[in-house]
Amino acid sequence: MSVSALPRQPASSDGGTLSSPSRDAYFDNAKLMATTLVVLGHTWGPLVGSPNEIRGVRALYLLVYAFHMPLFVMISGYFSRSFAQNSSDPGRLRRLLTSTLVPYLIFATAYQLYNNYRRDESNPIDLVTPFYLTWFLVALFVWRISAALWLNLRAPVAVATAVMLASGAASLSGELDLARILQLLPFFVLGLTVRREHLERIRDTRWLRPVAVLVFVAALAIVYRYAPQLPAGWFYRHSGHAQLDVSWATWAVGALGLAAAALVLSVAFLGLVPAKHNLFTPLATGTQYTYLLHGFIVQIALAYKFQNSPFVNSLAGLVTISALAVLATGILASPPVRRLFGWAVEPKMGWAFADVRAGKPAGARRPVTAPGGTAPPSPPPSTPL
Repeated sequence: MSVSALPRQPASSDGGTLSSPSRDAYFDNAKLMATTLVVLGHTWGPLVGSPNEIRGVRALYLLVYAFHMPLFVMISGYFSRSFAQNSSDPGRLRRLLTSTLVPYLIFATAYQLYNNYRRDESNPIDLVTPFYLTWFLVALFVWRISAALWLNLRAPVAVATAVMLASGAASLSGELDLARILQLLPFFVLGLTVRREHLERIRDTRWLRPVAVLVFVAALAIVYRYAPQLPAGWFYRHSGHAQLDVSWATWAVGALGLAAAALVLSVAFLGLVPAKHNLFTPLATGTQYTYLLHGFIVQIALAYKFQNSPFVNSLAGLVTISALAVLATGILASPPVRRLFGWAVEPKMGWAFADVRAGKPAGARRPVTAPGGTAPPSPPPSTPL
């Protein structure tokens, strides 16, 4: 990838190029492409384990699940640095609430109500145990509220990895989906603390793109070879050793191996992300809309048992539903959808807060610095995902 081909950001006071508060096309493209992987994963999921399962579909599904959420979490960590700069700033605290907890209450309720309707049941609404994809909002709240702590540790990724390994020894309940929060924690901390020059190196290295293609081809071949024997439970990262019926030592080796694979595949993925602004780049501002809304499309399709259709379980059917998933990613992130559902995804709740300026309060402490002594980049004000 040529350096001269990249749209440069204004240099910061310390000479960096990714710390500008203006949007960076490279990261916008990465967010949009990672969100597309999430939608594809949820679309293919019902086909895995069905009576008509195709081995190739299972291989694609497991390959995506090997790295797409770690990648998604790392990108979220990178865009969460502003929450560590002054955690007591009323503006940031309000944004944390309105971008995570309030949408969680809305969508957790909505998904459970629809699930009751689809199954003709009357289960009580449970806001303590996240339903379906809403777990990510709880996780993002927990990770972001602890961001300042991780930036003040000497070896934050190592500590987060130790926490992940310890979580595998415990039999955690489904409350708040704590097991998944802790098992994905190292990826959030890595995104939170990664140095800008490392990201620039991935973005600017010419030879990385062909190598990345070879990495994915090799990974798909390996997963396809062992797909029937690979238990999907490992890839969801919400089970400890007891749930997977293995010893803790086996679980720890497997978890570290999956984490290493996820990191390699994520770097390869970032090497394939376009650096230039393109027609689809503006859709990245609506990735949270895509994430929270696409689940309803999947749930409606499940109500009609689309996974049992002979056409869907054919090559032509797989291509069709995959194309529809990509199309849905763009439509759900479009301005008309954002205007229609903004009240739920990005609620304006000025009426609920005291009339305190959202800017830096008098006497506020200096921002926390990232490892290496550089100030963390300030992402755009509305980048929850």
